[in-house]
Amino acid sequence: LAEIARLEGRDTDAMRLYEQAIQSARDNGFVQNEGLAHEVAARFYTARGFETIANAYLRNARYCYLRWGALGKVQQLDQRYPRLREKTAPSPPTATIGTPVEQLDVGTVVKASQVVSGEIELGKLIETLMRIAIEHAGAERGLLILLRGDTLQIEAEARFDRKAVEVTLRPDPVTSAALPESLLHTVIRTRQSVILDDALAQNPFSADEYICQKHARSILCLPLVKQAKLTGVLYLENNLTPHVFTPARIAVLKLLASQAAISLENALLYTDLQQENSERKRAEEELRRSEAYLAEAQRLSHTGSFGWNVATGEMFWSEETYRIAGYDRAFKPTFEEVFPRVHPEDVVQVREVLDRGVQNGTDLDFEHRFLMADGSSKHVHVVAHAMRGETGNLEYVGAVMDVTARKQAEEALRKSQGELAHVTRVMTMGELAASIAHEVNQPLAAIVTNGSACLRWLMGDSPNLDEARKTARRVIHDGNRASDVISRIRALVRKTDPEKAQLDINQAVQEVVNLTEHEAVRKGVALRTELVGDLPFVLGDRVQLQQVILNLIMNGVEAMSSVGDRPRELLVRSRQHESDQVLVAVQDSGIGIDSQNLDKIFNPFYTTKSQGMGMGLAISRSIVENHGGRLWALPNDGPGATFQFTLLKYH
Repeated sequence: LAEIARLEGRDTDAMRLYEQAIQSARDNGFVQNEGLAHEVAARFYTARGFETIANAYLRNARYCYLRWGALGKVQQLDQRYPRLREKTAPSPPTATIGTPVEQLDVGTVVKASQVVSGEIELGKLIETLMRIAIEHAGAERGLLILLRGDTLQIEAEARFDRKAVEVTLRPDPVTSAALPESLLHTVIRTRQSVILDDALAQNPFSADEYICQKHARSILCLPLVKQAKLTGVLYLENNLTPHVFTPARIAVLKLLASQAAISLENALLYTDLQQENSERKRAEEELRRSEAYLAEAQRLSHTGSFGWNVATGEMFWSEETYRIAGYDRAFKPTFEEVFPRVHPEDVVQVREVLDRGVQNGTDLDFEHRFLMADGSSKHVHVVAHAMRGETGNLEYVGAVMDVTARKQAEEALRKSQGELAHVTRVMTMGELAASIAHEVNQPLAAIVTNGSACLRWLMGDSPNLDEARKTARRVIHDGNRASDVISRIRALVRKTDPEKAQLDINQAVQEVVNLTEHEAVRKGVALRTELVGDLPFVLGDRVQLQQVILNLIMNGVEAMSSVGDRPRELLVRSRQHESDQVLVAVQDSGIGIDSQNLDKIFNPFYTTKSQGMGMGLAISRSIVENHGGRLWALPNDGPGATFQFTLLKYH
C-alpha cells in the first residue's frame, strides 16, 4: 500500500504506510519483511532528498538482514552505502540495547551463528551457546533460562575460571539468589534487552536483592525471541569491571540470541521428538515383551485367545489358538469354516449354546470335542465375553483351553477309582464268605429236600402226581432263588463300567441286607430296615450304590463288635429328602465317632481299624458325589453314629 501511495504521489500516506508496515512486521516477528520495508522506505526518502532519514532506515534494514542471516544482502548494502559502517556514540550506562550494526564484525557473527546452528542436541547446544556467549561478551558468569510451559527454569550456568569456561547443566528454579529477578521480569515483559554498564551506580534496579548482595558491576540480560514468541533469556554478568559489555560485543550477542532462539526451539523439538521416540520404542518393547510373555503363558497353559464378529463371521486367533486348532498361520479363520470341525456328537449342544448366547447377547462357557485333520479329537473349554463393537454389532472376545490332558487324566482317575472300588468290593465279599454260603445254601438245601420229596411221591405204589408236580415247582423256584443270589454276587464281584439307569433304591438296599443279614446275626447284630414305600426312582449305577450300602452296613456291624453292655442294633432307613432327593441312612449303636473326626474318616487311607485300608469311605463318598449326591456322618443322640447319603430323583 505504501508503494502504491508513492506511485500515486500521495507522499504523506506513503510515509504513514511505510511505518505501519515496519511496525506490523516487527510485532509479528517477520524480520525479513521489516528489513525490506526499511530498505524501500530509505529509497523513498533518498529520492526526496531526506538523506539523514534515509540513512537511518538503511541502518535498520542492514540490521534486520543481519539478524535474518542474509549476509550477502548485508555485504551488498555495505558496498553500496559505505557510510553505514561509520561509528556511533556509546550507549549510556543504563539502557535498553540498541547497538548499531555498523560496529558488528560480520565474520564473528557468521562463525558463532554456524556453531550454534550446527548443534541439534539440546545439551550440547546449551553448552556451546553458553561458552560462546561468555567468550564473546567478556562475562564471568552466565545463566540460560528457558520457558518450560508457563514456568521459567534455569537450564545451565557458565563460569569463567581464568583458564576455560565451565558449563554446568542443572535445571533449577529461578530465585533471587541466582540473578536480579526484577531485571529478569522487565526483560520478559518488554521483550527488550537490558544492560547495566555499572550496576553499583544508581539505576532502576538498584534496590534488587541480588544486586545489593552480590555487588555485580556489569550485567546484560537478553531475551531469546523467535517470531515474537519468547523462548528464554540469556543472563550475563561481570563482578569485577564496569562497562565490560561494549557495543560491538552486545551486537554480536544480540544477533547470536536471535540464532539461539531458533536453534533452541529446534533442539527442544528434537529433544521432545527423541523423548517421544524413546517412549514409543519403550512402549513397543514393553508391548513385544508382554506379547511374548502372553504367548509363552498361553503355550504353557494351552490357552489361546480369540475374537469373533458374529455379523461377519470373522475370527481372530492368537498363535496358541492356531496351534490348538491345528491350522497354519496363513489360514484366515471364519465361523463357517471352523464350526464343521466340532465333533458330530457335540454339534447340537454347541449350536444350542451359541444360538442362546447370540440371541440374548450373553457370555459363553461350554466344552466340546474338536476334530483334528488326522481324525483325532481334542477336548476344548471355551469361555467368551459378549460386547458391542463401534458399529453396534455383537462381538465375542474369549479364550479357548485345550483340556484334553485333563480329560484323559480324569478318565484315568475314573478307571483307577473303578478298579480300586472293584478291589474293595471283592475284599468285602471275601469277608462275607459265610453269609454268601448261607444265602446260597438255603435254596440249595430246599432244592435237595423238595427233590427227595418229589422222588418219594413218584416211587410209591400209587404215584401221587399232583404232589410231585408241587414239589417240582418248588425245586424250580428254589433254583431260581439260588441263581438270583449268585447273579447278585457276580454283579458285585464282576468288573464292569458304570452304567447309570432308573433304579429302585429300596430294592437295591433290600438285596444288600439279604446278603449281609447272616453275617450280622453271626456277630450278634440285629439288622432291621425301615424303608418308606412309594419312593421315587433314582438315577444311578446299581453295583456302585450297592457297594456303598454294603460298605456302610459292614462298617456298622464292625463298629459294634466291642459293644457288650447294650443291644447291638443296625437300622437301615430310606425316605424322601427335600423335594428332589432320596435319603438312605445306616444307623448303628456302636462306639460312635469323635466330632473332630467326622470329616477325616472320609479321607483316603484314614482308618481306625487295625486291619483296614482306609479306602472304603473315601470310595463311597466319591461314588455318591459322582451321582450328584452327598455322603456324611453324624453322631446319634444316644450311642453310635449314623451314615447317610442322598441321591437325585430320576427325571
